[in-house]
Amino acid sequence: MSHVMDNLPTTTTENRRRSRRLAPLEPVDTTTRWLLGTAFFVLFFAVWAFFTLGGFVSPTFLASPITMAQEGWLLFTEFGFLHDIGMTVWRVLGGFVLAAIVAVPLGIAMGAYKGVEAFLEPFVSFCRYLPASAFIPLLILWAGLGEMQKLLVIFIGSVFQITLMVAVIVGNARKDLVEAAYTLGASPSGIVRRVLIPGAAPDIAETLRLVLGWAWTYVIVAELIGASSGIGHMITDSQALLNTGQIIFGIIVIGLIGLVSDTLFKIVNRRLFAWSALP
Repeated sequence: MSHVMDNLPTTTTENRRRSRRLAPLEPVDTTTRWLLGTAFFVLFFAVWAFFTLGGFVSPTFLASPITMAQEGWLLFTEFGFLHDIGMTVWRVLGGFVLAAIVAVPLGIAMGAYKGVEAFLEPFVSFCRYLPASAFIPLLILWAGLGEMQKLLVIFIGSVFQITLMVAVIVGNARKDLVEAAYTLGASPSGIVRRVLIPGAAPDIAETLRLVLGWAWTYVIVAELIGASSGIGHMITDSQALLNTGQIIFGIIVIGLIGLVSDTLFKIVNRRLFAWSALP
């Protein structure tokens, strides 16, 4: 009887730990996170292989993982796919950096000064709902079919989103910090430089990380029309040839590059803003 009673606290503690793992917002350790994430990809490819290799889906509509890998190898060895990847990455980064250079200062001004916000917010909100793809015919007329047209598609798709998100972040600054800075003799410009911008910097960095992911969707749209290189161009050519293996491989490459860039962005943000509570 005493032996059973001695085991009760241990059993109760273990049950509590197990129940907490399923509790809302309960964090998981890094190893478990990686294992769960990898398990989903393994399950995804297993289901894909089952339906394609098992003959349940026609290869015309969906290539198998093996066919996709073979087509990917051909893209790299015979069709210069590395050049396509390089062009797409250049377009994404170029358009995104241009958008950030314009949008971040504009968003800070809108968030800090309510007069600027009242003047610009209606127009920026209006433009935010306009799809970047709708501008492609005009951009072709204005900038031709060269690189500038593709950069401008990404710029238009990103700049208004970043502007509004940064304005909201800066506008939500803690009022007690602002009042404390005024009490210590800070000027209005000093409030912006020494209170609002440093306080908003970690969230602005996270906003840029999120919008970079959106920029990848815009570049593929830009490359579907009038492009002679890039991942989107390769996908369009493969669609004309009904080569679903190459189409899927191009999509997976985009996802992998996006995942790598997102991870690098997170690492840089954590290093730059180690004092904040970034995830």
